[in-house]
Amino acid sequence: MIMKLGKIATPLILLAASAPMTAQSVALKTNIAADALLSPNIGVETGLAPKWTLDVSGQLNAWNVDSHRWRHWLIQPEARYWLCDTFQGHFFALHAIGGQFNVGNIKNNIHFLGTDFSSLSHTRRQGWMAGAGFAYGYSWILSRHWNIEAELGIGWIYSRYDVYPCTECGTKSASGKVHNYVGPTKLAINLEYLF
Repeated sequence: MIMKLGKIATPLILLAASAPMTAQSVALKTNIAADALLSPNIGVETGLAPKWTLDVSGQLNAWNVDSHRWRHWLIQPEARYWLCDTFQGHFFALHAIGGQFNVGNIKNNIHFLGTDFSSLSHTRRQGWMAGAGFAYGYSWILSRHWNIEAELGIGWIYSRYDVYPCTECGTKSASGKVHNYVGPTKLAINLEYLF
């Protein structure tokens, strides 16, 4: 599945890189909401047509915090339709998402839209995910080269994972578990630099 995601993402990245670059048609961005959750990320958005842009963002968290495991990587390509001009105002978007995760020992009591996150309090989940969704966002112009945008996406994520009884052990307690998640798939407060 990860190889399939790579085959999908590669042409999107090449398309974004080959698009004609004119004044303020490319943005480099970071999601400061994800940064605050210790998930470093970067994104590139490029204009494709007068009201269309392609945004490709990714996250990587490759470390543990205290005894908690919160490792993951993901890529999220997104086609955006702007109601006015690109890089300003309202937009609607369709996005895909894919990646891998290794998460556990996160004490919580969260039950959200049919997903029981509290099971991560005493177990570790390791696997992959893929999904899609739609989003709405708004971009505010701060200056000639700086924007800030907010975006909320809703969608579906399919995941397949193995379950381990503790953060560090290698003995599986379950293999090939499947979960279908429906709910928020993107929450972003992006700080952008436009070229």
